[in-house]
Amino acid sequence: MVEIELDGKKVEALEGSMIMHAAEQAGTYIPHFCYHKKLSIAANCRMCLVDVEKMPKPMPACATPVSQGMIVRTKSEKAIKAQQSVMEFLLINHPLDCPICDQGGECQLQDLAVGYGGSTSRYEEEKRVVFHKDVGPLISMEEMSRCIHCTRCVRFGQEVAGVMELGMSHRGEHAEIETFLGQTIDSELSGNMIDICPVGALTSKPFRYSARTWELGRRKSVSPHDSTGANLIVQVKNNKVMRVVPLENEEVNECWISDRDRFSYEALNSTERLTAPMIKHGGEWKTVDWQTALEYVANGLKQIKADHGAASLGALVSPQSTVEELFLAAGLMRGLGSDNIDYRLRHAEFEPAGQVRWLGTSISSLSNLDRALIVGSNIRKDHPLFAQRIRQAVRKGCDVNAINSIAIDATYTPANAYFLSSSHWSKALAEVAAAVAASKGIDAPVAVSATEAAKSIAASMLSGERKAILLGNAAAHHPQASSLLALANWIGQQTGASVGYLTEAGNTVGAQWAGAQPAQGGLNAGQMLAGGLKAVILLNNEPEFDSAAGAKAKAVLGQAQMVVSMNPFKANMDFCDVILPISPFTETSGSYVNAEGRLQSFHAVVKPLAETRPAWKVLRVLANMLDLPGFDFDASTDVLHKLTGQSAALGGIPVEKLGNSAKAANVTIDISETNIQPVTATIYQIDGIVRRASSLQMTADARSTLNTPLEVNA
Repeated sequence: MVEIELDGKKVEALEGSMIMHAAEQAGTYIPHFCYHKKLSIAANCRMCLVDVEKMPKPMPACATPVSQGMIVRTKSEKAIKAQQSVMEFLLINHPLDCPICDQGGECQLQDLAVGYGGSTSRYEEEKRVVFHKDVGPLISMEEMSRCIHCTRCVRFGQEVAGVMELGMSHRGEHAEIETFLGQTIDSELSGNMIDICPVGALTSKPFRYSARTWELGRRKSVSPHDSTGANLIVQVKNNKVMRVVPLENEEVNECWISDRDRFSYEALNSTERLTAPMIKHGGEWKTVDWQTALEYVANGLKQIKADHGAASLGALVSPQSTVEELFLAAGLMRGLGSDNIDYRLRHAEFEPAGQVRWLGTSISSLSNLDRALIVGSNIRKDHPLFAQRIRQAVRKGCDVNAINSIAIDATYTPANAYFLSSSHWSKALAEVAAAVAASKGIDAPVAVSATEAAKSIAASMLSGERKAILLGNAAAHHPQASSLLALANWIGQQTGASVGYLTEAGNTVGAQWAGAQPAQGGLNAGQMLAGGLKAVILLNNEPEFDSAAGAKAKAVLGQAQMVVSMNPFKANMDFCDVILPISPFTETSGSYVNAEGRLQSFHAVVKPLAETRPAWKVLRVLANMLDLPGFDFDASTDVLHKLTGQSAALGGIPVEKLGNSAKAANVTIDISETNIQPVTATIYQIDGIVRRASSLQMTADARSTLNTPLEVNA
């Protein structure tokens, strides 16, 4: 540590850090454009010039290292004059179109021009003009004349997203930020460029010219789309979601969100929204009131239970539903005497309910790993924010090892990779275990010969300090999932690595905790989708797209006596008898549990659309109509209190319930070849909201199959 004097105050800063870092630590603001705490230092805007004693001219705070005894003045006449000169220079070519600029009201240049800009300009020549560029459906580059060449967007793509899609061409007044060869911006994190652009050069194409920033209300929320549990600021106007931006949480999503989190809100305002309960009568859909619809469902469940028994009733629920909704759905089915409830719609193997499967470590620790083994995951597309954390670790020297079906563009080069059909993943992991055992002179859990690829992975995992074995969506959905977990646990125990699942959805961990899977011998999702049920409740899912059964699910469910769809959208109408409009996450209160077991609660940001109702209320009323005890809840927090047994503010998954133990000694490890391939969803097909987001469906990822975990020949 070194001590400097900053505006008359003594400040301690790390040796090698910059004046800007010391100022942030001391709470002193220094104006800047190109500097960003998550990006490398460029020092090209010069707005952060400060007065450093014994220096002949003002120095850039972002690029001047601190030294013992240094005296820095950020508000001296010399510093202010330098900053004003830089501002005058920046405004020479800026179009000054604030009244019509989409960034007006939240523009960093606009804000600083108030304090450091002049009231008149000495520049009388013609301003430069940069022609607009079409870079895809998400980002608008219509007004690149506003660009001040801070290069934040370029550095973000190169350093965080891992895809350098933007760069600067030419020099001087001819310099432009552009993609090259007319390409589009296709990164799954591209929307963050909009946030970090300090002017109105990069703006949101779906949001463009739809509202002014001062017209928007801002409410906190949590993303349901993947297991990061990204914290969001949802911006609303006239009871309508207009935009979604990140809420900074260093432990979860830092200051980033994926494009899936940012742009999926379009579906919430689409014509696909279901606005009133409907019942199919004589093959035609009729709109009815809630009382009629719920009486129809309650009477149907009672009659089918009386005629065929409670075992003929079942519920298929979504891991994107809230903890409260899943807890009540499980309580409703068990109150009716049925244990047929499951959230594992894409799974091929169904282990008995036990410990709650989770990441096995904290999300923030992924940024500091020394070694990682990722099994069965296109992590960049399945978990974009986890992927960028692992990329951070790779840039610090982490070796990432992969077992997968195909080589994927993970924005980093794996140290060791073992590519083979998913039917051989269990054998491949057994080979890694055998190589570890040979290195340590102990018995392997399975007697196999290790290939060179397996030996390389084993050698990597036996070195380093901070290590993790991460099982992806395809590994969780694998027909030999328990064998993969047992082998991963054995390797983890021998190498000192944590073991965990990346987990598929926003509430996969919470679904286990809430009991949304069979506990006493009930049917699992695979069995329910194979047929035989007389009454099925579908909570927030579309089995045709969200289950391993795929299109076959329509025919199977069409044979049931009654199918009830609870969904925000006009979904499952081909085979359902009743559809009930439930609120998406923006129109209800509730909680999600992310991959690391973190419970995050949120409130509705807008009122429910038309006759839409929160699913937890629908389930509560339905249970009351069925005369089931224990459903007297006045708020979603009451439901959470019952589950946690304590205050929601302090509640969460008890540590003892979290665990990925499946010791090799307790599991019959199967390394035989399987002909059942794991089913996973592509990045913009993961749930009903994303599937109906029009801009996301126009992206390169949505149009291509490159993000699908394709199989290779054995």
